[in-house]
Amino acid sequence: MNKILLLLLLPVLIFACKSSSTTTNLSPKSDRSTQSGIKGNWQITNVSFPGSNYFKVNSFQIADSKCLIGSTWNFIPNNNKGNMSLNQSDCPSFSSPIVWSIDKDGKFGLKIVEVGVKSKTVTQGYLLRIANKTETSFQLIDIINVEGQEKEIIYQFEKIN
Repeated sequence: MNKILLLLLLPVLIFACKSSSTTTNLSPKSDRSTQSGIKGNWQITNVSFPGSNYFKVNSFQIADSKCLIGSTWNFIPNNNKGNMSLNQSDCPSFSSPIVWSIDKDGKFGLKIVEVGVKSKTVTQGYLLRIANKTETSFQLIDIINVEGQEKEIIYQFEKIN
């Protein structure tokens, strides 16, 4: 009897202990009004974080965070897709489709998707926080670990026509 009970509980324990990453799945409970507010074309005008003069941050595993200044982003809220492009001459050239969402807690989920790859097969992404949103600007805030301390990287977005 104990063996049967153990066999029945084993699958429940395996699924209960399975880790899940909030960066791999975009939230099904999106905040549609906030998402609609960032519809359109945007540009990162500044990237700031404490100690930026002393160390470099590889943003989104693409390039140095300073290379994102001047990058252009397009957000399409009705299907949670868009694209982003780096365009600084002294930085790596990069352009990619993205999939994104904003949940009710202000968490911004981002997946960078290679051309020709379906977003549902992309298992890694980024979870940032959206802040200070206006009609013409907003910030995405990422948390990184620097020598055991959490630091914020702030990406400042400005609306472009």
